[in-house]
Amino acid sequence: MNTITRVVVLAIIALMLNNANAQKKEADSTITRVQQRIAFIEMKKELIESEERRLLKEEIIAINKRLDVKEITAEEAEKLKKEAAKRRAQNIEDRLAIQDIELALLKRNGLPQREKDTIDVGFIRVIGPNIKARNTKYDRRTTTDFVFGIGFNNALIEGQSINDSPYKLGGSGFVELGYAWKTRIFKNTNFWRLKYGLSVQWNKLDIKNNQFFVNNNGEVSLQEFPLDLDKAKFRTTNLVFPVHVEFGPSKKIEKDNYFRYSTRDKLKIGLGGYGGLNIGSIQKLKYKENGDREKEKQKGDFEVSDLVYGLSGYLAWGGTALYLKYDLNPLFNNQQVSQNNISVGVRFDMD
Repeated sequence: MNTITRVVVLAIIALMLNNANAQKKEADSTITRVQQRIAFIEMKKELIESEERRLLKEEIIAINKRLDVKEITAEEAEKLKKEAAKRRAQNIEDRLAIQDIELALLKRNGLPQREKDTIDVGFIRVIGPNIKARNTKYDRRTTTDFVFGIGFNNALIEGQSINDSPYKLGGSGFVELGYAWKTRIFKNTNFWRLKYGLSVQWNKLDIKNNQFFVNNNGEVSLQEFPLDLDKAKFRTTNLVFPVHVEFGPSKKIEKDNYFRYSTRDKLKIGLGGYGGLNIGSIQKLKYKENGDREKEKQKGDFEVSDLVYGLSGYLAWGGTALYLKYDLNPLFNNQQVSQNNISVGVRFDMD
């Protein structure tokens, strides 16, 4: 046997030995994984019984709560409890049978070709949903929404129609951004709700006819600007606390361990008002002087009412509403003509 042949033979023997060792290690590893899998299935069987008993307990608690609020009679409650107990007992029997079948296959055939479950993953899968279920509130009477409103703004002026307003109908607008809570007023019906929250309102007036606001010794009025105005806009910013009584139909959704009311795709009407504070005012002027474009911002000095209060209402379908609000407070403390801010637009409650 020449040198090359001996090297080749030794290499083949080494490969055979390495392969044998690898197969032995793999076999040992397979035995270990089979043992782990068997232990996991046995643990899983215990968890199944514990889970079904806990779910039965939660169902009985939910049935008792329905009995306490007189949604069902004592006879109906007893019937529901028996049905729940029977269903949970059958669940235990069927789920344990599935585990026994898997256990028998595992002992007979070893691990399947594709093994995804580990002890940790399986444990999380069994335990995880139970933790979530325990944190579910049976009845949630208060919900929260982000509120966004946008639309047209103007002022109702004493003795003058809206068509004769000194403010442009198209250029004047409002924006409202806030956060609201909605609470069911009565325990056993969701027809009446109280909606309340916190909002910031921006009301803008686009002044026409080359006029602008002037504060003359505490009295605010519109006067002719000495140059040609490109734009004259006046904006107030208010922090308000809206409160509305909302009413309309809703759908009751009942589950084993909780119930909810939904107003999705339902007609809603809200009537109420708001109160708060003015937190800023500004007049912006754009004009040309000696051929140069000028921008001027005048802040604060306009005798705007510090207290803001008014009436508001909305007609909604789902999360979108037609929205109307009207300031009962005058726009300025001292004004030649009585005028009150009014806004109409759309409102979105994004729950």
